[in-house]
Amino acid sequence: MSIFTGKHRQAWAEAFIAGIPYAVASGMTLVETGPGHASLLLPARSTWTGDAERQLIHPGCLSVLADTACGVAVGCALEELEPFATLDLRMDYLRPPVAETDLVCRAECHRLSRSVAFVRGELTQPGQSEPVATVHATFMRATASTRRKDLPRSPDTASAGDATVAPTAQAQVQAQTPRPTPAQAASTLMSPASIEPSQVFTSVAADLPETLAVPTGRSPYVDFLNVHQQPQIDAGPVFRMPYKPELIGNPVLPALHGGILAGFGETAMILHLLATNPGMAGIPRSVDFAIAYMRSAKPIDTFAQSTTVRQGNRVALVMVSLWQDDPQRPVVQARGHFLMPRDDA
Repeated sequence: MSIFTGKHRQAWAEAFIAGIPYAVASGMTLVETGPGHASLLLPARSTWTGDAERQLIHPGCLSVLADTACGVAVGCALEELEPFATLDLRMDYLRPPVAETDLVCRAECHRLSRSVAFVRGELTQPGQSEPVATVHATFMRATASTRRKDLPRSPDTASAGDATVAPTAQAQVQAQTPRPTPAQAASTLMSPASIEPSQVFTSVAADLPETLAVPTGRSPYVDFLNVHQQPQIDAGPVFRMPYKPELIGNPVLPALHGGILAGFGETAMILHLLATNPGMAGIPRSVDFAIAYMRSAKPIDTFAQSTTVRQGNRVALVMVSLWQDDPQRPVVQARGHFLMPRDDA
């Protein structure tokens, strides 16, 4: 029998969102919950603009909202609280999302097996009758969640990690109040299993200083991520996303938000195409994006490098690898298709 009634489910979901620093910083709010489904709203902000000229939201904002909403849907489908982590996530971008307009993602956990949860969802904007994107994601279920051991213990992280054991079903039922603390709710997140990556290429840095990836103001979302680039001699640039506390998705480990990694990966692929096609008359537009999570991302700087698998007149296929300490041990790998701008655009 599920520990959740409608009231308890809503309380857990609200605490879950409140326990994710990035969700709080971005203003995400819960719209509704039900057995195995949830809807989240990302309020309009100029910061989410990816293309200031065309006034379009950056696709990474859709990915981070979708990842969060899918996680809430999984929690709403469980019979009792347990840790879970995103295995992979796929986005299909159906039409351009309009900047400075709210985004809503409704996610449904349509299959819950013993080990894996399968989730699908749609992202919409007010005033549009059709979704702007769809999401499909899988989550790994597990039985334990522990604070990471690959970072020095600090007073701030120690206090967060010591009091965040996920409550059992019995404890939930017996508690005086059904509302968990944000830390307890966020403790249902866990670190992805460490798996061996596919082959990663290496390159040699050019003797040039690191610079901002794009001029300030051209893409407010890239400004928000503070992406820098280091030119390479024999490949596309290496991009760096500096760490800041509001990028945290799991305060227990702690670890960066998986959606932020997706947004940085998509940014790196688009910037790679711009860097390797200097005469391009416009910005490539995302068609689809798929990401596989290999290990949790520590609260430190993250790097990304892309390679073009195939590029035609209309569409390019790009792969990206994100890492922190060692390029040979990526935290995620992803690929995406992009519509190339026409010469007459």
